[in-house]
Amino acid sequence: MGDAYGVSRIALTDAARELLRRLTRVHGPLMFHQSGGCCDGSSPMCYPRGEFRTGDSDVLLASLAVDGLAERIDFWMAGQQFERWRHTHLTVDVVPGRGSGFSVEAPEGVRFLIRSRLFTDEEQALLDG
Repeated sequence: MGDAYGVSRIALTDAARELLRRLTRVHGPLMFHQSGGCCDGSSPMCYPRGEFRTGDSDVLLASLAVDGLAERIDFWMAGQQFERWRHTHLTVDVVPGRGSGFSVEAPEGVRFLIRSRLFTDEEQALLDG
């Protein structure tokens, strides 16, 4: 689900990449999960890899490469949320504020945030392949 014919479903801002490098030094390899629920579920949650158990209905959107990290960061989304957002390109960003206490960036005084845009007709056609 990551890249199809050069079209990615998800990207990282420079601020997100820098924070992920710092967090990886503290917590080891990381992963994201976007549940799509209310409150904390509306933001992507970042966990040490394996601390959040994905299920059969979760969709792996991408394995994100971050310069300076040996291992990619998987970005998972709940299946129902993916059905609503399947036509949307997502960008993970970082903003000041308090995120969920369960997401590893919470003590940093920042939180991850999703910015989105609809795929162009051409991008969608490539993804639908």
